[in-house]
Amino acid sequence: MPGIRSTESHRNREFGALFDSELWWRDEYQAIEAQGYILRPRYHPNWCPSWKRSGKDFFTVEDGQPTLSPTSMDGTRACDGRQVMFKKISAGNELEITKFLSSPGLMRESQCVPLLEILELPKSPEQKLLVMPLLRPFDNPRFQTFGEFVSFFAQICDGLLFMHERNIAHRDCTTNNIMLDPSGMYPKGFHPIQINRSRDFKGRAKRFTRTRRPTRYYLIDFGLSRRYSSRNALDEPLRGGDKSAPEHRLGRQCNPFHTDIYDLGNLVRERFLKVYNGFEFMVGLVDAMTDDNPAERPTIEEVISRFSRIRDSLSGFKLRSLITSKKDRSLTTKFRYVRQVVRTVGYIILQKAAIPCA
Repeated sequence: MPGIRSTESHRNREFGALFDSELWWRDEYQAIEAQGYILRPRYHPNWCPSWKRSGKDFFTVEDGQPTLSPTSMDGTRACDGRQVMFKKISAGNELEITKFLSSPGLMRESQCVPLLEILELPKSPEQKLLVMPLLRPFDNPRFQTFGEFVSFFAQICDGLLFMHERNIAHRDCTTNNIMLDPSGMYPKGFHPIQINRSRDFKGRAKRFTRTRRPTRYYLIDFGLSRRYSSRNALDEPLRGGDKSAPEHRLGRQCNPFHTDIYDLGNLVRERFLKVYNGFEFMVGLVDAMTDDNPAERPTIEEVISRFSRIRDSLSGFKLRSLITSKKDRSLTTKFRYVRQVVRTVGYIILQKAAIPCA
């Protein structure tokens, strides 16, 4: 049985050695290199683990960091050293939508992840590699100010508007599929697996705040996305990363554009309203976006209009105020307040906007 073989394979595997899910990338190393991209030393066909020479523990060194996903891998573009991410897919709906959203006439308007290139692999002709920038989770590092949140939410709304205007429903607009462009905040990059460590794995990654170095946010992963003839479409519900939408429980056809609105509203509720203080200004909009009746939810145009009024109602003091966690201890919060006051003075001197704009 496949499950038994997999268990036995892992049981007999040497500590630090390649997982089964990594072997394909090792076998394609040279084909990828021939097209201008380099995988980490761990995936070179002649790789010799560094810890066998140094005596260190495998998990403390760079080439001991595995990528467990069989469909994605990090790499470096040889011509300029840019960090990238590869996604292995077959021809089909995801490829077509990704190509469409990254077409030259649309990409500058879009908050959808840019497609840098598509690689063909001679040994795997049925599969293609999408090459995209290496991104970070949208909330890592954590948001410092309400102005940073406003920039984030406005950008993702613009991204969803961009898709909906073209009759494309994302269908999985959830936490794992919204990321940030780290190129400004992390000018020297970071390690793709241990993302708070430096690229060479020798220390912490140097970073700036979102206010000091404004970033862009992107919708990613169009594997469940579909293009329809209009936004009045009905389709079978697809249970993506967030399975809590009421229409999913009903098990009948629903409007996927309404579900996109729910997913974004629920993300704000779960990752901001429930976790941090001071987000009362978003409660009414989030409640509307997550209405149990999908037809009663606002369209993305209405969300943007309502959020614009909310944004205009927030004072400069509020926008520059520190976001504090409901779990932070009082002493930690006081320390962070002091740091934020010092930062804010610096931002004002440098004429950094309260709402960062990349």
